[in-house]
Amino acid sequence: MISPICTPFDQDGEIQFDAVRRNIAAYNRAGLLGYVVAGSTGEAVFLSKEEKRSLFAAVREAAGGKVLIAGTGAESVRETLSQIRDAAGVGYDAALVITPHYYRGQMARPETQIAFFRAVADVSPLPIVIYDFPQMTGIDLTVDMVATLAAHPNIVGIKESSADLDKIGALIQGLPATFAVVVGPSAKFHQCLRLGATGGVIAFANAAPERTQSIYEKYRAGDIEGSCVAQQQIVEAAGVAPKYGIQGLKYAMDLKGFYGGPTRLPLLPLVDGQKAEIEALFRDI
Repeated sequence: MISPICTPFDQDGEIQFDAVRRNIAAYNRAGLLGYVVAGSTGEAVFLSKEEKRSLFAAVREAAGGKVLIAGTGAESVRETLSQIRDAAGVGYDAALVITPHYYRGQMARPETQIAFFRAVADVSPLPIVIYDFPQMTGIDLTVDMVATLAAHPNIVGIKESSADLDKIGALIQGLPATFAVVVGPSAKFHQCLRLGATGGVIAFANAAPERTQSIYEKYRAGDIEGSCVAQQQIVEAAGVAPKYGIQGLKYAMDLKGFYGGPTRLPLLPLVDGQKAEIEALFRDI
């Protein structure tokens, strides 16, 4: 199980690299398999290329031998490849590339998405993991489109961040067994494993790494009932990011002894009532 890392900022919006290292050290002890850096949970859309490069290096230094996946998606092939090269230069294992979506009318065409990912994969020094996040992009890659892309030797998997279990099941059934299908919905992680998902990139692990990892470990050990129970124990709290945004997840991190801190504008801080609700959700986590 891999965690997408929150990017810690101070009140002025500056990245706190010491906090990055402290959080990663704690996550290492929790047994997480690896990290996604500069993904959606990391507020990647608010980061400059230089900041991403510095984050890639800081996590690489702190992560030891963990699997590292760089969030490198951009609207153009050129910029996507530039970020991938930055990550490859400090020893990352793979690149997570989101569907381009700004020119929605054209980007929604299957041939455009296929051409984009193939052009990136043809040149990329790192293996590509497709990032399908229709809640944010407004574009949902179909199983047929992903199957077409899976034939490329440098496209090795997909992170499916929708909470649509039917879609996730169809991906798992419709793709080669060697093609990794990892999932994002924290509240349905166990169900996705039951469907055959390879694993998860689970944002909830930022605030509760051991609790999230236990779902995966119990399932892989054959303790299906134990994995289900572990999921049920966190199912309400696992909705913190969908309900309250990255702000809510970061506040939960602060409650659990990690450094979450503020988000960058234009994301607004939580109000006191929201904080109280999150405190109640995490009282027993």
